Amino acid sequence: MDGGILEEHTEYVVNAIHRILDQYKESYDVRAKEGAATSGNLPKSVILVGHSMGGFVARAAIIHPRLRKAAVATVLTLSSPHQSPPVTLQPSLGHYFAHVNQQWRKGYEVQTSHTVHYVSDPILSHVVVVSVSGGYNDYQVRTKLESLDGIVPPTNGFMISSTGMKNVWLSMEHQAILWCNQLVVQVSHTILSLIDSRTGQPFPDTQKRLTIFTRMLRSGIPQTFNWMMQSHLASQESKHVLVKDVKDAAGSLVHASTACPRNVYWGDDGFERDIYIQTTTVTVLAMDGRRRWLDIQKLGSNGKSHFIFVTNLAPCSGVRLHLWPEKGLSTSSLPLSSRVLEVTSKMVPIPSGPAPTQIEPGSQTEQPPPSAVFRLGPEDMHGFRFLTISVAPRPTVSGRPPPAASMAVGQFFNPEEGKIELPPLLMLQSIYSQKQDMLVKEDHPLVLNLSFTISLGLLPATLSLETAGCGIKNSGLQDEAADVESSRLCKLRCFPPVALVWDETSGLHIFPNMYSKKIVVDSSPALWTSTMGSDKTTVLLLVDPHCSYKTSIAVSATAAAGRFLLLYGPQIIGFSIAVILFALMRQARAWDLDLPMPSMVTAVETNLRMPLPFFLLAIVPILVSLFLSFLMSQPFPPLASFIIVSVICYLFANGSIIILVLVSQLVFYVAAIVHIFIKTRWEVWEGKVNFACVRWFINLSSSFFSLKVVRVLQGNPSLVTALAAIILVFLVHPALGLFVLLFSHSLCCHSMLCCFLTASFRSHARRKELFDYKNKGNDGSRQFTSKSDGRSNQRLPLEENSSNSPDSSKSFGDTQLEIFHHRHGLLILHLVAALMFVPSLAACLQRMGMGQSFPWFLDTALCTGVILHGICLTKPEFNCFLFSFPSIRSTEVRLDFIYLVAGYYSFLCGLALVPDRVFYIMAAIGIISFALRIVHRRNIEKGEVYMVSRKHSHRH
Repeated sequence: MDGGILEEHTEYVVNAIHRILDQYKESYDVRAKEGAATSGNLPKSVILVGHSMGGFVARAAIIHPRLRKAAVATVLTLSSPHQSPPVTLQPSLGHYFAHVNQQWRKGYEVQTSHTVHYVSDPILSHVVVVSVSGGYNDYQVRTKLESLDGIVPPTNGFMISSTGMKNVWLSMEHQAILWCNQLVVQVSHTILSLIDSRTGQPFPDTQKRLTIFTRMLRSGIPQTFNWMMQSHLASQESKHVLVKDVKDAAGSLVHASTACPRNVYWGDDGFERDIYIQTTTVTVLAMDGRRRWLDIQKLGSNGKSHFIFVTNLAPCSGVRLHLWPEKGLSTSSLPLSSRVLEVTSKMVPIPSGPAPTQIEPGSQTEQPPPSAVFRLGPEDMHGFRFLTISVAPRPTVSGRPPPAASMAVGQFFNPEEGKIELPPLLMLQSIYSQKQDMLVKEDHPLVLNLSFTISLGLLPATLSLETAGCGIKNSGLQDEAADVESSRLCKLRCFPPVALVWDETSGLHIFPNMYSKKIVVDSSPALWTSTMGSDKTTVLLLVDPHCSYKTSIAVSATAAAGRFLLLYGPQIIGFSIAVILFALMRQARAWDLDLPMPSMVTAVETNLRMPLPFFLLAIVPILVSLFLSFLMSQPFPPLASFIIVSVICYLFANGSIIILVLVSQLVFYVAAIVHIFIKTRWEVWEGKVNFACVRWFINLSSSFFSLKVVRVLQGNPSLVTALAAIILVFLVHPALGLFVLLFSHSLCCHSMLCCFLTASFRSHARRKELFDYKNKGNDGSRQFTSKSDGRSNQRLPLEENSSNSPDSSKSFGDTQLEIFHHRHGLLILHLVAALMFVPSLAACLQRMGMGQSFPWFLDTALCTGVILHGICLTKPEFNCFLFSFPSIRSTEVRLDFIYLVAGYYSFLCGLALVPDRVFYIMAAIGIISFALRIVHRRNIEKGEVYMVSRKHSHRH
């Protein structure tokens, strides 16, 4: 989480690549010199595989100026952020990411001359990048950050989630993606497939390598819910492919492009054992070696123009599907477009649950789960009359139990009949009420299309399917026994449901044996960069049409809150800075209007009041972001979700800041009370107890503080703080400099609060004694005189004079309290800024002793501006106007307006998920404050001071 460390790692990777290639050359030269046999070509490039930040470092190494040309042509990343860091807190880290991504965008642009003539291909045209995401279980790097959109064109790379990867189908944690066996095996086979067996080198052709990645990693199911278009494109492609004719098991001519291998042969039994299906649903319960005929024109009428087929039979060796222009076709006299088309290759494997247990050989306790899905659209079946499903005979293996029972269910259906839209209100009601139940009766569509209008990445839902019936009548048993028997028979008859989940951001997720699962996807549907439709999740349920189901949907409040904080954490951080700046704006405004300066808690609560303050500070920045999207011709996010989620994040930020303010204020009050108590007791004990060692220490301390150097430093605490902080920022780490500034704020807050509490206690004691004096008369007067010591008699009149003076509008205690509120606000702002640098500081401490380098200049420059902000605005009287426009009469730009603009900028940074950019506006405020303080001092020296503050002179 440090830009400097990433840059050092990039240098190391470049050197390692060069050393690896040089090692091959050195070894080749030594063998040739010794006369040993040498064959083959030397490697000219390496394949980089990076995990997490290592994947980004691999991309950074490719655009490094010292990397040899074409030294890297293939990059595979695992759970690597490409768009931006998971949480962009350090400015240099965000700048480094933006720089690398910008170089990659330029690398894929065609090189042209000044006269816009073609010069050469893009610099990175030979580089292929594939990003593998861990899915919803990866809590450190979200899928949206792993996308290559806008960085690598689709012709040179893609992103795929492990949940939709062939032979994997699992979501995995950030570290588990390194050792998950399914993924490791699939990735290893993919990398080995990139090597040309003839040359021993990776394939030089970019499209060849990309095709291998696509074939080895992607499943046949589209990664986004666009199945209708996918089916249409596949059918168009199949019509334009030149093929040769081969004969199937029945002797009919079929297209070789979609036919099964020739070595798969079941025998030719003719049409004697064929079955002619008269219903829209066809069921296969055994490998009987028979062929089912389905009349497309008859069964596909009444809008049921789509066909779906799920099975656990192996394609080609277990089941084969053909499209026929007419029944019994066996001659080759017809043109190519009218011959039999085998579509078995359209069958897509899906993950299957565990096989059913067998109590005894040949028996089972439940229906086996499907392992493949097959779908045909109206475009695929256009021009054909019949669809046949050919099932192979059951294989017999001597000495072994027969395999578990096979299953296959197909159906002609209308996609509109199975659509169920779940409104947001239904989802939200399930958080605090009972589960929302729906009954799906028998003879329903095999495909149920559940459309969630709120993304399941935002509200993870537990979807439960319970078998309610399967067409079996009650056998007369008792209710409980009947339920058990019905459940047993239904499990034996109905195959386990399968859920196919699509989300625009994260792609495909498959949940086998989906009786009860928490469905969650990894998407951010309400971001400024999101597109319309990303706030929806589509769930396709493949359920047995012979059975009825009771469906339950429930949303957990804790799960929803956890996902919300995970997805929108960076946004809340940016909003937190905006909340603090808005509160400082409220304090500066109160000082300018000669009103009591509110505390941070009061200022934050004032900004949350409805309707005007909340609308101006929460809703207007969101509208500004939409207006900026319009100006920059960017796509609009889902408006309802974007506004609602942004407002909730703003409220989260306000709550977080209020808690932080209350905790810090409690600490200061406790420390001040303890300090006053100890000081009071010490004043009492000082005259009664004579400690020689204590007096010696006090004398030594007084002599030390009387030194001229110490007195100069005491007289200029701001200068000392600034020098110490800036030195640490430039030479060690920016976080340490900010900690020095926080220490200065803390000392000032503690001192001001102690003065306020002391004045409050004495004022309370004074009022109590005056009250006793009035009640007791002359006796009370003598008691008052005896109780008051000399020190109190000297101080109380001063306080009384300060509060009753005609030149004073506030008492001494109130003034100290306002200074405390002012410095406390600066403390909270700079505390959050320092915490944003803590991850970078922790990374640097871990590398201590491995070579130290100076911090990035960007970090040091911005933190210097933040320090100047804290040093130049140490007192509230500096909240004067910053500058005015001479040409415009009575126009002044005050500090409260600057804080308002800074808050808006921080709000937009939070919406854009770049909270590190708030340092730019904080540094700008510091630089402006520093410049105007210098101008103010020069005006004092010239005697041309113009104070616009309406406070009285004693405050200056």
